Amino acid sequence: MEERIQKIIAAREKISRRNAEKLIADGRVSVNGVIVNLGAKANVSYDHICIDGREIASDDNKKIYIALNKPTGYVTTMHDDKGRHIVSELVMDIPQRVYPIGRLDINSEGLLLMTNDGDFANMVMHPSFAKEKTYRVFVDGNVQAGVDLLKKPIELDGKLISKPLVKIIKDSGNSGVLEITIHEGRNRQIRRMCSFAGLKVRKLVRIAIGPIKLGRLKSGTWRNLTYEEINKIRSI
Repeated sequence: MEERIQKIIAAREKISRRNAEKLIADGRVSVNGVIVNLGAKANVSYDHICIDGREIASDDNKKIYIALNKPTGYVTTMHDDKGRHIVSELVMDIPQRVYPIGRLDINSEGLLLMTNDGDFANMVMHPSFAKEKTYRVFVDGNVQAGVDLLKKPIELDGKLISKPLVKIIKDSGNSGVLEITIHEGRNRQIRRMCSFAGLKVRKLVRIAIGPIKLGRLKSGTWRNLTYEEINKIRSI
């Protein structure tokens, strides 16, 4: 629900409404990076309200939706008995506790969504919503022959998988780069598909989940999902 920004600031910063209005009038308040005027409204569930570049006091109940560029060497769990790095170490600057949506194995990198909204997480993971996931895959082996096999019916865990979309980005004969889009999220699916096709995966980067793209997000860093990205996921 949208509210007037001065009301939000007054409540979160424990100041008077008049002082909140003065901050806005002085051009010191921005929403999602844009300076706002008196009368503007915001939704605290999605928008980021800042005073002089500092985000206002947080609400522990605020829903958080982020995209993380997970590096290799991190597991997508909140605890690990083996003492390995966990993705929660990369988002310790977020006041709320967020959880990974789905998996990305320790040797893979790229886009991982995290949230404290269980309904949103279930929506992303549930098979009936069929969120496409796209990967940049660096492989060794006969690229063209492997791609021909990837386009044929493949059975994993006793079931045929949905036909993947496979593009050759680079083919150097016995090595190359592929872009593979899948609909399921079976354990180590891309690696197992490539193994079936006689290709060895050297590097695996997830670059998109549905409409959400990794883009130029640096490894080990995160960003908030935009209001538009969240709504696109919900509308699929």
